[in-house]
Amino acid sequence: MSQVDKVFAGDVVALRGFDLAVDQGDFISLLGPSGCGKSTALRLIAGLIRQTSGSLHWEGGQHDGDLGIVFQEPTLMPWARVKDNVWLPLRLRGKSYRACRNEIEQALELVGLQDFKNAFPRELSGGMKMRVSIARAMVTRPRLILMDEPFAALDEITRQRMNCDLLAMRESIGCTVIFVTHSVFESVYLSDRIVVMAARPGRVIQELNVKVDGPRTAEFRTSDEFAALSRHASEALQQAMT
Repeated sequence: MSQVDKVFAGDVVALRGFDLAVDQGDFISLLGPSGCGKSTALRLIAGLIRQTSGSLHWEGGQHDGDLGIVFQEPTLMPWARVKDNVWLPLRLRGKSYRACRNEIEQALELVGLQDFKNAFPRELSGGMKMRVSIARAMVTRPRLILMDEPFAALDEITRQRMNCDLLAMRESIGCTVIFVTHSVFESVYLSDRIVVMAARPGRVIQELNVKVDGPRTAEFRTSDEFAALSRHASEALQQAMT
């Protein structure tokens, strides 16, 4: 994205001069206060809305199946079983369940729900519903997954577990992730890069590189390294808010 502006009706400026370069394999968090345009930027990348000015460019061109989206709410079909919810993006491309059974089962195994493929959403916990949503986004093995505060409604223990599982899933399929969050600690734990945004109008204030020695485990959360990185990100967020 280069020098992107987005103005909504009523001259509401959501983004101004927004720049974001994404390399294959990146995990980027968009961190900022409410109203800074994080979700707008994500919708622009997804092609759900169009920019007012500026440009968006995909290296090699955007192809069908290159993009998966996970929203803040799981948005599952309540009348459909878990396996049929995961099948949806493939079904929309004209693929029968039988033809893509293996891909569906692999996606469910990736999120640890292979034993719940015949369950209905009402039979699942909030964390399990979000896992179904993630499996649905990953079933096409996209190059890029966009995630709009997917864990915001979860309790802290479930959220931390989902953070760990997300990193493992991302490693498994080798995708790039752009992740919207309000949480400094979540952004530090997950990201290679943190893009700190300010509001009115939405714009990038700082970009932080998160270089970590060793794996990101439960021990990392209590390390001096994590504390220092979180303090740096928190200071950048405070600057963005003031």
